[in-house]
Amino acid sequence: MDRTTEDLLRRLAPQVLGALVRRYGHFDTAEDAVQEALLAASLQWPENGLPDHPRGWLITVAARRMTDLLRAEQARRRREEVAASLIPRDELLAPSPGERPRSAEDDDTLTLLFLCCHPALSPASQTALTLRAVGGLTTAEIARAYLVPEATMAQRISRAKQRVRASGVPFRLPPEPERAERLATVLRVLYLIFNEGYTATSGTSLVRADLAGEAIRLTRAVHRLLPDDGEVAGLLALMLLDDARRAARSRPDGTLVPLAEQDRRLWDRAAIAEGTALITDALARTRVGPYQLQAAIAAVHDEADRAEDTDWPQILALYELLERLAPGPVVTLNRAVALAMVEGPRAGLKLLATLGDDDRLAGHHRLEAVRAHLLDMAGEREAARAAYRLAASRTLSVPERRYLNARAARL
Repeated sequence: MDRTTEDLLRRLAPQVLGALVRRYGHFDTAEDAVQEALLAASLQWPENGLPDHPRGWLITVAARRMTDLLRAEQARRRREEVAASLIPRDELLAPSPGERPRSAEDDDTLTLLFLCCHPALSPASQTALTLRAVGGLTTAEIARAYLVPEATMAQRISRAKQRVRASGVPFRLPPEPERAERLATVLRVLYLIFNEGYTATSGTSLVRADLAGEAIRLTRAVHRLLPDDGEVAGLLALMLLDDARRAARSRPDGTLVPLAEQDRRLWDRAAIAEGTALITDALARTRVGPYQLQAAIAAVHDEADRAEDTDWPQILALYELLERLAPGPVVTLNRAVALAMVEGPRAGLKLLATLGDDDRLAGHHRLEAVRAHLLDMAGEREAARAAYRLAASRTLSVPERRYLNARAARL
């Protein structure tokens, strides 16, 4: 199957799943039916050619399989009355009474995202279910991305679908009072997916480009559906501006290259231009939010032709605003670096000392890695070397461990 067809199937999968869940309910059964329709398409389309209406073709095939699955379940449970309530096949593509017609753009992707990010689910389950149902990734692909056995991931996804079904939540957008909170959860899940792709927390690869790319694709879909939401635009801009540096973040042998040492000629200028335009527009016309501020910081980094040209005072000011708006230890950690670049390493180390008793960073390698970097800047070589080694012992990422040990060895 060629890449164009594969991309089309991945883009249509959540729309088809949304159509079936909206019509029938039975999230887990609908997901199985959609997977079988996608498999049928991957086998038939390359041989017979693309149908005139690919989305309608997939919905029809998936709905027929859904009918078969439901009938089998009804037979097993002897619930014949359910069969009588099934919608005739010739009505599958017709809107329900009072339901407005839907277009390919006005699809169920956003509703499906809200469903996958239901508050009854844990963050890990929300992430896995989103990648499976909306992203179209197989269970094996998700398991590989998060370095867990496929059986473990299958159980996690299965339990998530059961929780969604048990919740009895209808397949529709949440009421207005809940929508902002639920959208925040959706964006957080997409942000977590991107971060795991941008810097893998464990394993031999620094970057998982497929996972980062999937997060960008899904966030583009949300932005297309909610073009006036500033935080959606901010998150998409942040992803584009960060991902633009991917080619320069590691050497051919996989060695990590820190931002200050990257060959900026390798950065994706088209992605930087798109991300900068997005964040500039969002800041000009919407209420400022945390994702927008993070995107603005990334834009300042990306706009510098050389590391020494970076506008650190502006970055420090943005981190100070971000800390007031969304305080947290990671924000403080990053502000300490910016403060060190503006006022010197001692000022950064003093701020870093305030995080020593924060349980949220206890044992995390990033705290020691930043401490080592600032001690190195301050000329405290022995203390920096010890901190680099401690940070290396705490990370599960092989490229990061090698980099930190190499920094220690250099000292």
